[in-house]
Amino acid sequence: MEKTLNRIHPVSDPEATYFLQVSWEKDLGTGFSILLSDGQCSWTGTVSEAEISREAADMEMNKEKYVEELRKALVTGEESDGKYNFVIS
Repeated sequence: MEKTLNRIHPVSDPEATYFLQVSWEKDLGTGFSILLSDGQCSWTGTVSEAEISREAADMEMNKEKYVEELRKALVTGEESDGKYNFVIS
């Protein structure tokens, strides 16, 4: 299993710091687990392959392109800093 951990500062609260951990088996396209923490509380969830395919179709993107955008936003971290915005609600 592969995992990444990134620090994010959501545009909804730029002074706050959150930690985003993404875990996957083969690649993000087959689904992944996510853990978000503010250092005091944490929230977890899973995204299935079917959900990824459905979201890609809703956005009228092919799945491979959508998965690449997910990788850039959720896994790459500092390299994509400023290219993706996070809103916590």
